[in-house]
Amino acid sequence: VQLQAFGGGLVQAGGSLKLSCEASGSIASMIVMGWHRQAPGKQREMVATITRGGSTQYADSVKGRFTISRDNAKNTVFLQMNSLKPEDTAVYYCISGWSSRGDYWGQGTQVTVSS
Repeated sequence: VQLQAFGGGLVQAGGSLKLSCEASGSIASMIVMGWHRQAPGKQREMVATITRGGSTQYADSVKGRFTISRDNAKNTVFLQMNSLKPEDTAVYYCISGWSSRGDYWGQGTQVTVSS
């Protein structure tokens, strides 16, 4: 499975960004798709995941601000990030697999939120 992420960048606090990730390969390994992130000096954490059937899971820190969606026909997952905070600054990794922990990982895209 290959995952290619798009959409990272620099934004001011309170702003918005939308990440997208295109997956290719075994569809069976795309039951769950989503995003994890890793901030400098911190452990990697789950941000949001979505199953093929549309069930979603969010980290408490992003609930109400981030929305995950997917297009099964295009094997693509999106993350709309609103009301961004400096603490959202991290490298965001697209994941896919059989659970929210992810079995396959993309290359990561940097999101930087300035105060």
